Amino acid sequence: MSDLEFVMLKPETIRQNLVSEILERIEGSGLRIVAMKMIQATNKQAQELYRMHKGKRFYGKLVNSVTRGPVIVMVVKGRSAVKKMREIAGATNPRKAEPGTIRADYGTSLLRNVIHSADSLENSKREIRIFFKSNEIIT
Repeated sequence: MSDLEFVMLKPETIRQNLVSEILERIEGSGLRIVAMKMIQATNKQAQELYRMHKGKRFYGKLVNSVTRGPVIVMVVKGRSAVKKMREIAGATNPRKAEPGTIRADYGTSLLRNVIHSADSLENSKREIRIFFKSNEIIT
């Protein structure tokens, strides 16, 4: 059975013209993009996206990092989509990410790591609902 995974290309990805490179990696992995749009994330959306970090000293920086410019949000579909997307993206800290992953190749810091992907099916479902209506996902 195919899973749905939430993915966000962060503002630095768009500023650095890395969108097509990252989309190629996602599609090249066998995952299918079933919803995608460029938006300006609101504070409310960003706060909900990172709610598990509320109260931590870096929470405000996380929220600011995805609201400082346009982002591309998408839903990808495929077998073990969450696991596969986490492997493609690499560790959150680009300095600790495996060579050849998106974050190792393009990320510059914990906050500027070019991509967000949900870490579990439960979080993916929650994150998809923050940014998409059900009729925007072509399954």
